[in-house]
Amino acid sequence: MDIRDKQILSIALPSIVSNITVPLLGLIDVAITGHLGASAYIGAIAVGGMLFNIIYWMFAFLRMGTSGMTSQAFGARNLTEVVSVLLRAVIVSLSISAVMLCLQLPIRELALAIISPSEDVARFTCEYFNICIWGAPAALGLFALTGWYIGMQNSKIPMVVAITQNVSNILISLVLVYLFDMSIEGVALGTVIAQYIGLGVAVLLLFKNYYRLRRYFCRKVVLTQASLLKFFLLNKDIFLRTCCLILVHFFFISAGAKQGDTELAVNTLLMQLFTLYSYIMDGFAFAGEAMVGKAIGSQSRGIYDDTIKRLFCWGGGMVLLFSALYLFGGRPFMALLTDDAKVLDMAMTYQPWTILFPICGVGAFIWDGVYIGATATKGMLISMATGMAMFFLLYFTLVPVLNNHGLWIAFVAYLTTRGVVQTIMRKRVWKVV
Repeated sequence: MDIRDKQILSIALPSIVSNITVPLLGLIDVAITGHLGASAYIGAIAVGGMLFNIIYWMFAFLRMGTSGMTSQAFGARNLTEVVSVLLRAVIVSLSISAVMLCLQLPIRELALAIISPSEDVARFTCEYFNICIWGAPAALGLFALTGWYIGMQNSKIPMVVAITQNVSNILISLVLVYLFDMSIEGVALGTVIAQYIGLGVAVLLLFKNYYRLRRYFCRKVVLTQASLLKFFLLNKDIFLRTCCLILVHFFFISAGAKQGDTELAVNTLLMQLFTLYSYIMDGFAFAGEAMVGKAIGSQSRGIYDDTIKRLFCWGGGMVLLFSALYLFGGRPFMALLTDDAKVLDMAMTYQPWTILFPICGVGAFIWDGVYIGATATKGMLISMATGMAMFFLLYFTLVPVLNNHGLWIAFVAYLTTRGVVQTIMRKRVWKVV
């Protein structure tokens, strides 16, 4: 195995292990609520989970931007900037979370007004939201720390943090739901407690492994208006790109909710399969962020080109693996998540779209990692905006005729478009820096 492959796997595999705990957590939440006796519980987890995905995705630059800037500073051996990037990201994350806590009521009501779920789903979603919002400081703080660790070519610490957090979440949720009869409130409270456990572990490991970097701390560099302005300018495109992503996913869930609780439950199950694949592929994207950023920081064009080539080789392997997995194991997998025969039978009519997830999404995931590492944020924004336009074009054209199948066609086309546009723009990435 080539040294570059070993470097990719040294970053990707721990990232995959940590990432896989996230969709597994989502699957456990769906499985817990799916056996509580009503499809409205599954719908509430879908809507509530989507709300927090949207909220946190809006500030994804705290992870992605931090990763790209840190890896480039690390490649250039600028350790003062390495430390400064982390501190800026943490300061911004805590400031944003404070605002979110102050505005939690209008955020919740606006979101529910837009989604318009059924009365039962809305009631359970409110219960979930009112508890989970208090985990925002921990969640956003972990974004900053995780991005910094990846930029430092260290995905093992995020793996330890993620495993600790998500195993704690699963265990606490199970105890609260089945021993204390807390239903959806137990799932939410388990999430919040585990988020703070994860943050605590991340901070402890930061001091244990990187305390020596304290000598490179320079308050003037961290807190000057110019440095903070640069931080936000570099992440502006990521923020706008994330808004486009949020709009697509928000509209997708909302469209499913308007078709009825059963369709919403079906789409939730199918989206768990996409989420599982996406978190696996994010492991290779994270490797791209770290290695591409380091190669650019050290001005090593040969390493840059070779890294991209090998990332796509690994991505192709994942396409074959997951397409086969979803073809032959789709029904048994979804049967683990719900015992509702009506929901399961309907979900199987959409199996072809699950097989297309890996094929159509591989380009978007791999290129995202490359673009983030290169801080080529304008290209990411253009590809996402184009993919969003394709989604809505097909949605309004096909859904009136094909109903929920039209919704899934639009989603698959959105993934494909992102990868195609980024491939077309690939030659500009190195020139950005």
